[in-house]
Amino acid sequence: MHVYGIDALIRIISHLAMIYLAFWGLGALRIEAFFKHLHTTQIRLILVLMAVAIGYTASSFFLEIIVLCKNLFLTVF
Repeated sequence: MHVYGIDALIRIISHLAMIYLAFWGLGALRIEAFFKHLHTTQIRLILVLMAVAIGYTASSFFLEIIVLCKNLFLTVF
């Protein structure tokens, strides 16, 4: 049971860290040019949703790579 708690904590931290990095990276884009003026709330919402989608996908990818490497290591050795 204790291992599942640690695994869940690592997954949560990984997802939140990747979402933060995606949000930070999206801040460098000039997305405001694609929206109407004075709609900053909607622009921020789109940025947050895009950051969640990109961050979750990236985090899932890296966590899956770690699991695959662990399984490969266990089968070889």
